[in-house]
Amino acid sequence: MPKIELPSGVRLHYQRSGEGDPLVLIHGLTGNLAVWHLHIAPALRDDFDVVTYDLRGHGYSDMPPSGYSADDMAGDLRHLLDALDIERAVLVGHSFGADVALYLAHAHPERVEQVIAIEGALPAMVHERNRDDWEGWGHWVEMLERSGFEVPPERRSDVRFLLRSSLELPKKWGPLNGLPRNAAKYLRLLDETTLVDDYERVGTLTLDRLPHIDVPVVLMWTAGSTFQHTHDHLLATLPKVRSILLPETEWGHFGPLEQPEVVAAHIRSVGRR
Repeated sequence: MPKIELPSGVRLHYQRSGEGDPLVLIHGLTGNLAVWHLHIAPALRDDFDVVTYDLRGHGYSDMPPSGYSADDMAGDLRHLLDALDIERAVLVGHSFGADVALYLAHAHPERVEQVIAIEGALPAMVHERNRDDWEGWGHWVEMLERSGFEVPPERRSDVRFLLRSSLELPKKWGPLNGLPRNAAKYLRLLDETTLVDDYERVGTLTLDRLPHIDVPVVLMWTAGSTFQHTHDHLLATLPKVRSILLPETEWGHFGPLEQPEVVAAHIRSVGRR
């Protein structure tokens, strides 16, 4: 099980395979690198040098008590590139992984060939999601209740409660069904680390700095996504940006799991130099 040790002493688990230009795949919160290995990484190995890794606190990587902001995670990614002797890479991130990729592109554009951002949220857009009437809450609650879990009205916009409920379901729901994931570890991640608070920390990539990201960015969103507000803001403000709209699906936010063949084909098409 290959791991690299960061300057902080935290060890990150990673996998590397394939031939071609470097392509780094970054999963989202409470996921792991298996998100990519179910379908997407195998489909890209003939075209790219594919690197996947577990974010700190996730999968087989170490779980320190703090350091879970997008800035922290971007720093981890930079050290991973250093350790693997990758000077410059295409970054593909899903959800929080897309945020991490954009943070690295902002801080170290010389290390990033291109960003393919799939359903990012951005900490700087958290004000859009902190509203009780944000449609994403209703979508999340619906998924839980369809799985037999009743959400009390006062908890319908409580992110910590909804995350815990999703992890504690005896049967994985929706697109996460079949994803190898140790629920006990992720419950520890919620209880014993600063993950939830750090997730909303804006840090260095404020909204006014988005126009300064001088790296090509491809936005890949699912039609009808509850994170459309982030897509629209990025499309309007990033200087080198284009958008790919994925077909609408039942769950919406989980393109790499719901329609991996479509996602892989787009990555292959736009990721080549």
